[in-house]
Amino acid sequence: MVPLRDCRFPSTFVFMRRVQIDEFIKQCGQGLLLDVRSPGEYNHAHLPGAISFPLFTDEERKVVGTTYKQISREAAIKIGLDYFGPKMRSMVEEVEKLVSSGQSAASNSLTGNSVFVYCWRGGMRSGAVAWLLNLYGFNVTVLAGGYKAFRNWVIKTNAHPHPLQVLGGYTGSGKTELLNVLQQSGEAVIDLEAIANHKGSAFGNIGMPEQPTQEMFENLLALQLARHAIVQKPIWVEDESQRIGQINLPSAFWQNMRRSPVYFLEIPFEERLKHILTEYGQLDKEKMIGAIHRIAKRLGPLETKSAIQFLEEGNQPESFRILLHYYDKRYLKGLHNREDVSQLLTKISSEKVAAGNAALVSQAQQASNYAGIP
Repeated sequence: MVPLRDCRFPSTFVFMRRVQIDEFIKQCGQGLLLDVRSPGEYNHAHLPGAISFPLFTDEERKVVGTTYKQISREAAIKIGLDYFGPKMRSMVEEVEKLVSSGQSAASNSLTGNSVFVYCWRGGMRSGAVAWLLNLYGFNVTVLAGGYKAFRNWVIKTNAHPHPLQVLGGYTGSGKTELLNVLQQSGEAVIDLEAIANHKGSAFGNIGMPEQPTQEMFENLLALQLARHAIVQKPIWVEDESQRIGQINLPSAFWQNMRRSPVYFLEIPFEERLKHILTEYGQLDKEKMIGAIHRIAKRLGPLETKSAIQFLEEGNQPESFRILLHYYDKRYLKGLHNREDVSQLLTKISSEKVAAGNAALVSQAQQASNYAGIP
């Protein structure tokens, strides 16, 4: 970390730092985090918690970049200054509003006007905005290497062999609810479906927000993994296929899941069916039928026809019964498609789908640790 000062500026030119990614990640939640890349770059993916604060519009960025490649660096800088100059006052005023409105989460270790800035490579765009805000009196920190350095950190973090504990169980076992209970009891938990905005089945996008981009999902996952790594506790995740809707779990992370211990809830079929009816029974019927059509090849012509017919007749229990049998078969196949599954698998019996099953899971996990199961 190297403080940058210039004695030619007045005392309001306080302090600007350029730090590496690890330190930036630790500190950027303690102030206002600004992504000064173009709106298109930000919308594709960004550091979670960052506010879009573009130095250039998408079109301006294109012009500057083309000039840089086809003419010269100097010519590109001059054009960039033409765009930047008229925006300076409004940019300072916008940051003032953001800080005063509470967007800056300052801590004791940093001043209340702390601002964290990054662009693509940590070069001219972040440097220009940092210079302006620092000149005005903000306490500015720039990410060395920019978003590119962050993405390298994300890939490395997601590939690290974090200690995982996998919560398994057939569809309708209430696994997501149990993860919430485990988290409330102080366990380290990552809800992959919540990050992906998808419940994991062909019906998992119905009633859910739009899924993030693949890159944004990876960013969110890496930050959660890094936070849990600090407390050095095993991390609970739900057993998933590698694909959640349109999102793919990073390969190394998914392989780590497949090597991790699985605590499998065994709950009677009829109890799980009741739970599924409660969870999915109010969903749009036409969207449900559309989802059934998407799995028709795997479900089979007779089962597809019957499941849709039951839905159209308002007989949800029989329609869902067909679908639940289908997902049970798929899950069982995925569960046993692991190396050394017999050593990884701990079965936990329960007669009901209930929050109290979290205690059974915790007891099984503690017993496994006591027995020396990895």
